Amino acid sequence: MYKYLVILCFLVSLKSQSQSLFKGVGVFGSLTQSAHYYKNLDTDKKSLDTLFKYFYPQTHISKEFFNWGAGVFLELSRNNNVRWQTELEYINKGANEMELTNPYPGDRTGTYSKNKLTYIQWNNYAKFYNPLGFGFWYVMPGIRLEYLFRKSVSVFTPISNNFPTFWFSGDLGLGYEFPLFKKYSAFVEYHWNPDIIPHTHDNTRVRNRTFELRIGMVMRPKKRSIDDCNTPVYKGPAH
Repeated sequence: MYKYLVILCFLVSLKSQSQSLFKGVGVFGSLTQSAHYYKNLDTDKKSLDTLFKYFYPQTHISKEFFNWGAGVFLELSRNNNVRWQTELEYINKGANEMELTNPYPGDRTGTYSKNKLTYIQWNNYAKFYNPLGFGFWYVMPGIRLEYLFRKSVSVFTPISNNFPTFWFSGDLGLGYEFPLFKKYSAFVEYHWNPDIIPHTHDNTRVRNRTFELRIGMVMRPKKRSIDDCNTPVYKGPAH
C-alpha cells in the first residue's frame, strides 16, 4: 500500500510541474522567400577548363523562390520573460535558376526553372519576452534540425540533387503577440533562416537562405486567481 502511495505522489508532482512549465500551444502558417548562394572553388581554373568540369556551376546567387510553410509549437518555461519554444514545421525552400548551356561565355537557357526542396523540421528557440503596448514583442534565436522530405530539382542537378537528407540551419526571429479573446492570442513573426555550414559537393559550396513571415495563434493557460487556492471562500449567508 505504501508503495502505491509513493507512486501516486510522484505522478501528482510530475503533473503539477508540467502545469507550471506549460506556457502555451499554437499553430502558424507562413510565406517563405528562399535563395541559394553558389561558390565555385575552381573559378581561377576557368582558362584551363576544356571539359567544363571546373566552371560548373558558376559562382552566383539564385533568383528568389517564393512558397509556404506551416507548423505547430509548444512553449515551456518557469520564467515569464525567457521561454523555450519547440516546434514541428513543414516548409518549402529552394531557388529559381537558369541552367548554363555554355560556361565559357556564360550562356544560359534564358528561362528560370524551380529547384524545390521540402523539409520537415524540428525547430527549437530561446524566446525573450518584453511588454509593448497591449501585447508583447520578442526575439527568438534558435536552430532548426531538418529532414529533406522530398525534392524536385532540374538545374545544377549534380549539386542540388545531392543535398543531404539530414541537415541543420540557424534562425533568428522577431515577433509581436497580442490578445484576441479569453485564452487566445495572435502573433506575427519574421525569421531569418540561413545555413550555418554550406552543402559541399566536389568543387562547389551552396548555402540556402530563407526569410519566413509567420502569422499564427497561440492558446495560453488561464491565469489563476486568488480564489483558485484551497482556502474556503465566503459566499454569503445561505438562503
